[in-house]
This record gives sequence, structure tokens and C-alpha cells, in this order.
Amino acid sequence: MFRQAKAALRKLRHIRFSGQQHTWRLKSTSARDRALQYKPGEQIHGFTVREVVAVPDLFLTAVKLTHDKTGARYLHAARDDSNNLFSVQFRTTPMDSTGVPHILEHTVLCGSEKYPCRDPFFKMLNRSLSTFMNAFTASDYTMYPFSTQNGKDFQNLLSVYLDAVFFPCLRELDFWQEGWRLENETPTDPSTPLVFKGVVFNEMKGAFSDNECVYAQHLQNKLYPDHTYSVVSGGEPLAIPDLTWEQLKQFHATHYHPSNARFFTYGDLPLEQHLKQIEEEALSRFDRIDPNTEVPSQSHWSSPREDHVTCSPDALAPDPAKQNTLCVSYLLGDITNTFEGFTLSLMSSLMISGPNSPFYKALIEPKIGTDFSSVVGYDGSTKEASFSIGLQGMAEADTERVKEIISQTIDDIIETGFEEERIEALLHKLEIQMKHQSTNFGLSLASYIASMWNHDGDPVELLQINESVARFRSALKENPRFLQEKVKHYFKENTHRLTLSMSTDEAYLEKQAKAEEEKLQKKIQALSDSDKKEIYEKGLELLSAQSQTQDVSCLPALKVSDIEPTIPLTPVQISTTGGVPVQYCEQPTNGLVYFRAMCSLNNLPQDLKLYVPLFCSVITKMGCGALDYRQQAQQMELRTGGMSVSTMVISDFEHLDMYEQGVLLSSSCLERNLPHMFQLWSDIFSSPHFDEERLRVLVMMSAQELANGISSSGHSYAMTHAGRHLTPAADLTEMFGGMEQVKFMKRIAEMTDLSQVIRTLSRIKKHLLNTDNMRCAVNATPQKMSDTAAQLESFLKEVAENKKERRPSRPNIVERPLDTVNPAGPSRKLISELNFHPCPMKTFFQLPFPVNFVSETIRTVPFSHEDYASLCVLARMMTAKFLHSEIREKGGAYGGGARMGGGLFSFYSYRDPNSVETLSAFRKGVDWAKSGRFTQQDIDEAKLSVFSAVDSPVAPADKGMGRFLNGVTDEMKQNHRERLFAVAHRNLVEAAERYLAVGQRTRGVAILGPENEALKKDPSWIVK
Repeated sequence: MFRQAKAALRKLRHIRFSGQQHTWRLKSTSARDRALQYKPGEQIHGFTVREVVAVPDLFLTAVKLTHDKTGARYLHAARDDSNNLFSVQFRTTPMDSTGVPHILEHTVLCGSEKYPCRDPFFKMLNRSLSTFMNAFTASDYTMYPFSTQNGKDFQNLLSVYLDAVFFPCLRELDFWQEGWRLENETPTDPSTPLVFKGVVFNEMKGAFSDNECVYAQHLQNKLYPDHTYSVVSGGEPLAIPDLTWEQLKQFHATHYHPSNARFFTYGDLPLEQHLKQIEEEALSRFDRIDPNTEVPSQSHWSSPREDHVTCSPDALAPDPAKQNTLCVSYLLGDITNTFEGFTLSLMSSLMISGPNSPFYKALIEPKIGTDFSSVVGYDGSTKEASFSIGLQGMAEADTERVKEIISQTIDDIIETGFEEERIEALLHKLEIQMKHQSTNFGLSLASYIASMWNHDGDPVELLQINESVARFRSALKENPRFLQEKVKHYFKENTHRLTLSMSTDEAYLEKQAKAEEEKLQKKIQALSDSDKKEIYEKGLELLSAQSQTQDVSCLPALKVSDIEPTIPLTPVQISTTGGVPVQYCEQPTNGLVYFRAMCSLNNLPQDLKLYVPLFCSVITKMGCGALDYRQQAQQMELRTGGMSVSTMVISDFEHLDMYEQGVLLSSSCLERNLPHMFQLWSDIFSSPHFDEERLRVLVMMSAQELANGISSSGHSYAMTHAGRHLTPAADLTEMFGGMEQVKFMKRIAEMTDLSQVIRTLSRIKKHLLNTDNMRCAVNATPQKMSDTAAQLESFLKEVAENKKERRPSRPNIVERPLDTVNPAGPSRKLISELNFHPCPMKTFFQLPFPVNFVSETIRTVPFSHEDYASLCVLARMMTAKFLHSEIREKGGAYGGGARMGGGLFSFYSYRDPNSVETLSAFRKGVDWAKSGRFTQQDIDEAKLSVFSAVDSPVAPADKGMGRFLNGVTDEMKQNHRERLFAVAHRNLVEAAERYLAVGQRTRGVAILGPENEALKKDPSWIVK
């Protein structure tokens, strides 16, 4: 997977912490304490301990080692978390844009010395209970992480990963499949034209169909023009066909060596076992080399530079006349200076985060553009960091004005500095992030330290966040102008800055297609007849290899018997407070309190529904009570871990035509701030502000964000739309979060007068924010629960006083008890549309992308139905054993498969060069399932894959949430679990025949993609 700098979980603000404890691992002492017993200089399995450091802020002990023979570096973070992680990363510094590190990342996972079968990586997804498995190519490193809660599984995966990276087969056929190849359009017909194919080739064409991605790539290439950052590490589609198989093998030989590697392990499994396995299975076979992969510092410019690039117009842009981007980027210092990096990252947040920041006031509020540029703020993913500031969605005429504003704002910051309260709010945010426990903390850590460690910085120093905070506080105390001087040095006096503008070119896609065609013709013209014959034969050879049943017996696997037979129970208490049902769940939350409230939409008039997502996104950002929106934002930062509102559509577990609709309020805070958090909610309920100027800013940002998101989530939009006419819940889901909502927000953004929208939002507020149709949930520590309950009670009392009498407007309501033990107690109120008629629809959305997103969705059965488990296993099995090969390997799409959820069985493809051909691959998949051509091993692997999702770790903040939202109790989950265990060959064949066969059930189809003449001429398709 190609990972652009910005997408990485590398920023401090993304870090999340998890502290899950499972009972199945007996411990005499904690993992943290055991690790403290290592001593510097101690030798363990070919490694020497260099440093042992307790990091109490993150509840871990860090052990730093080096490998004696090769110099490989190793960091172990011992923590009482059963979700153990391994990662190995190599510094990969390409000097051209052929995408060699990215194609290599794909190809090493296609088979190795000990595991020579094709594609062990994808095969292991179904032979393991991993909680995460992937690989990333960044601009200067490639990383291979996995995580699992099972000790045996950890050893299995470690064995496969080590063999893949150090001893891969790198077969030519795998290079053609994953990288690029010339092949007949129909491989079995030599008379069809030759075209470019390949997974990475199509992945990168898809990536660069996103204008934000195009801009970010150009910005990095032009700000660091001297070395590896001047090329596209993921691969520029037109340069990918210049890469040869020989060059790929050479890149592996020089970069994938232990002397160029950094190993990271995390969790509660013993370190010695990891070291022993890594030494025996890989490192003992190598000697030390000088990998010579260092990235030199970028030479500093003596004067600023300007540049311009173009992109394709966006049909969904909020204002088609304003599609320019302008951004100023500054080269900062070396990221291995931990404290400087910490200071610059905080300073960046002070400059751009939230409505109180100077750049938000200067650039966003005057409504010159729709939002900040796609690259904004501090970026520490390259050897020397950068800071960028600019706008997207602006008019070309405003270019000079924006440049002046940026320069003026920097002068203003140097003069006035930052308010103390804003600095405190930011440090409070850090404190909360360090206490909040997430389930993938190991992965967050691996990503957080990756860049700095890659350039020989000290990763342990980076983990000691509280030391940086203390140093930051004392620097400010000693010199109140500390931050202003930094701004002056890095921005005002910095001549290494790039101003990059981007504008649309109507012919952009046409020019790209023409350039690709020219490249193709140039390649074809150089071919003799015998070359063409050879290409045809190689195409058949690849097809035959892709179609062969693989012998995967060489791969390690867990058995179904390794899966825990029962789920751990989550006790909750349900009571009512002031007539409002409340669920209390006691959890080890590290002194945080998590609050949620579900407010029903049942009484909301139908004409207001489309506006609900907008209401959710703005209601916590407009100001409330005595606070204007800036003061409100400040109080939220100072007193809470965030407050948000989102739409919820929950399909019933027994009936496909029943569902619950509502909005979910979510927030968290430190225990000491409980009264403040509830006061903020209370003000939002009783007196939210609705100001037209503020609303316009938020509408533009929201519309821009939706339009930008389609190219990366096209498969989700396709699945949502394909399901829209199949169940009432799916119809509402499309309205709230599908293409319908994207187009609606574009319409709102184009309105010159928003007063009618303000009136609508105000009406929604009256229906939604009152205690009549609300239920709450609280997760907190046992010590704090009674205090929390008392605070919640006074909040509910206060809110109840200003509620209006509302007439219930829906006759078709079904009540489900919240507590199964007490059927007469409080209930959830569901809408029942038993006269709903599902209808088949085929829709095509033409969009400016060079690739397609295809989905076909089928109405099946709800969660509690006996066939639901079979359909879940069938979706995983069809994905792994049939669709992956058809859609990705043969079809060249970046991804594809099937999934089951909400009563709908969905097929999908992602960044796919094909459209209708993929629909026939879905059909073939159903025929394959009906024919029963699969083994017991295939079924067991699909079950492992399903259970790894079912049993993925749940953070203390989220325990009991499934029950609170969906009404699914532990008992129901256990029944589902037993059904999954019981699924047999016969059940799968019957489920395929009963639900997936043509003519059995209603199905919907949707395709998002480039112009498609065949679909436009076909009257059975609706073209949007």
C-alpha cells in the first residue's frame, strides 16, 4: 500500500493508547516490570541490550538492542497489552519514479524460500487471527507490520514475514502481476490490442485521480528537489513501465538487508522468544554491510521559489469557478531533534487548529476558499520537516491576496504571540490522548517513531512525551517570546520556501490518457512479431499460474480449535434517570469518562431528514449559551477530549424492514472536568447559536471534504448506493452518507442565501435535542461511577426543563426492551416498514477518475437468522478463494471481494480498470460457491478470518457499545459465535443457492467511474 506522508499515523495528534488485559495469559509480574530486569550490555540470542528505559506516561518499558553480527537495530516496547505487534522497516531511497520500493513491497509478499506458494501474505489473512496485517511504502522507508492476540499466531506470522522480506522468490510472473506488464486486452485472444496492466500501475492511477494526492506529491517533490524526495516512491503511472525485473531484484539486494533494518516489537509476549526466532530464521544468515542509504540534508535555497501545476476539474466541487489551490511550504529543521520537532508540531497546531487559530481567522473566515490546502501544518515524515499553509477551493484572482494574508499573519503572530489559554488547551489535549486507550496502540507507536528512527534519531526520546512537555513549559517561562522567536526564525527569515499553486485544466484527463497511449505505442513499436507472440504466451502463462489451485500446505496455520469457544462477558447496569434510560459500564478508563447519548429521529418530519448530517456536523461548532463559536471551541479543547454528533441508522437484528434512526452524541473528559463537559452539552441543547456567516464557512468545508473523499472511498459509496432500494435502513443510510448527501451538500454550498437552511436546522434542534427521545451510556472507572451518575442526573434535569411538548408523528413504532431481564422497563423505539418493497436498480455515476468502483448488493437475512453466519463465512471464503484471484490478480484492480452486514450481501471492487467485466466475475463467484468446489480447509480458513474480526480487541471506552446501540446482548453474540463454529459445507452451498443465485433475491448494482459508452447505451442502467 502506498502511503503518502500526510496519511501516516505519524503525528502526535493521532496517537492513541490501548491497555487491554486478557485473562488467558498467566503473569506473575507485569510485562513492564519483567522488561526492567534487562541490563545494558546483556547479550541475548545474538543481540546486545543498549538501553532500558521506563516510560510511565505510556505505561511501558522500552528496551533498545542492536544485533551483534549485522548491526540491525531493535526496539521492544513491553506493555501489558495482549494485542502484540511486530514490524520491520527498511530505509528505501529510490532515485527515480518507477515505483520500485512500492512494487517490491507487493512482490516480496508473493512467495518466499520457505513459503514458495503464490501470495502467502493474502493466504495468511485466512490462516491467522491477526488483528492487523499490511505493508506500507512511505517516501523513504518501507514497513511490514502485523499484530495478533495469540502467541502461536505471532510466531507463525513472524516466520512468514521474516522469510518474505529477507528471502523472497521475486518471480518474474509476480513482478508482471503486481508491477506492470504489456498484455493483450483479452489474454486468451492475441488479436486484441496490447495494453498496460498491473496492480500497482492501477493503484497509482487511482491514487493520482485524487487532486489532493497530486498536489501533495508535487509539493514534496518541489520542496526537496535534490535527492530521494524529488521522486514518486509509490510510482508515477507513466514511469512505472520503465522498471525492469532486474532493477527490482537489484533494489532488494541493496536495501532489504539487516544492516538497513529496524525491528520493533510491542506487547506482553516475552522478548527473548522474538529475538531467538529472528536470529535463527533470518539474521544468522547475514554479515554486516554498509547499506549506504542515508538521505543527505536538502541544500537550503538563498531565495524563495514559486511553481505551478494542474489537475482535473472536480464535477462535485462546491463552486466550479473556484477550484484553485495555493500553498506556501517552509523547510524546517532535522526531525531527529526531538524537542525542536515537538515544539514545531505544537506551534503548528497553535497556528492552524480550530477557529481560534490565527490562520483560521485570516484565511478560512473571509471565505476566500473552501478549506485549508490538502497539505497543511507540520509534517515530520521527511528527514527535514516542513510546514505548509494555504487554501483550496479559491479563485485564481485571489492568488496575490492569499500570499499577502499569509505573510501578514506571520508578522502578526511574531508581534502578538499566542494566548496562554490556547497553549494550555493544547497541552490538555495531549494529556487526554496519553490517557485514552485504543486497541491498536502498538501500530500507532510503530508509525509514530518510524520516520525519526529511519534517520537514526532516538525513538525512546520520542516516547518520553512528558519530558518534552516539561521542557516546553520551562522554555516558555524563561522566555515569554520563545514561540514568537521560533516563528520569526522558521517562517519570516526562512528563504527556503515554496509557493505552489494548482489550477484545473479541462483537458487534464485527456492529456494523461494521450501520454499513456503514446508511451504504450512507443513500447509496442519497438516489438518484433516474435516479441508479440512471446507477450501473448507469457500472458497465457500468467493466467494459467493465477488459475491453478495452490498447494498452501507449506504455510503455518491456526486451527478452528485455537479460537476461544466463548466470549468474555461485559457487565452493564441499566436504570432510568429523570425518565431517561442510562447504561452504566465500569471499565479501567485511566481516569477518563466517556459519555454517549442516542437521540431518536422518529418524530422528525420527513422533509428535514436530508439536513440531519449537516446539523450533526455544525451543531457543536456554532457557539452556544453565552459562548460564541470561538469561545466554545476553546472550552471544548480545555475541558474535554472532544464533543461530536453523528447520524446513526441501525438495522434491526430480527427484521430487515425494521430499523432505529437517530443521532449519537459522543464526548469524553478527565474526571475532574465532568461538570464542565455536561454544561457544554446543556448549552448546546438549550441555546445553540445559528449564525449565517459561520454556517457558510462550515458548509463550504463540509462540501469540499465530501467531494475530496470519493476517490479514496469509492467502493463504500458504490456499496451504499447499490443497497439503497433493498431495505428501509439502507435507503436512509444512502440519504445520510451516500452520493445523495454529497450532491445535496454541493447544492447547499452553491446557495447564496442560507437563511432557509438556518430555519431548518433550528427546527431539527427542537425535535432532536430533548429528553423525550433519548437514552444515554456512560463508561467510567468504578470509583467515579456514582459521581458521574449524579452529574448526569443534574444535566438531564436541566435539559428536561426546556423541552417542548412534541406529538409523536409515527404510528409504525415497535418497542424493544433495553434490558432483556426487564421487558417492561425502558425500550428502544424502532421504525417498522413492513410494506417496504425492495426493487432492483442499476446506477452508473460518471466521475473524473481513470478507474472504477463496482458493487452489487443482495438483500438477504438479518443478524439473528440462522443463515446469517453461513453468509458471513461465505463472504470471506469467496473473497479469499475466488474473487481476489479474479478481480485483483487477473483483473488488475487494487482490491475486491464480498462482505456481509446489515442484512445485505455486497460484492465490491476498488480502483478497478474494469466495470461490467467485474460484475460477471461476481456472477462467476456465485457459480463457484454453488458448485461446492471448496474444501474443509477453505471453510476453516474463512472461519478464522471471520473470527479475527469478531474477536478484534475492544477498548474500555467502547465496551458495552454494541449492546447500547444495536441491542445485541452478550448472549446473542454467543449464539452467533456458535452458529459460526457450526457452519458446514452443505450450509454454504445452500446459502449461495438460496440467496445469491440469479432470480432468488432482489439486488442492486452501482458503478462509479470514467465515461462508459456501453453503460450509457444500455437502457437498464440509470446514468447520473
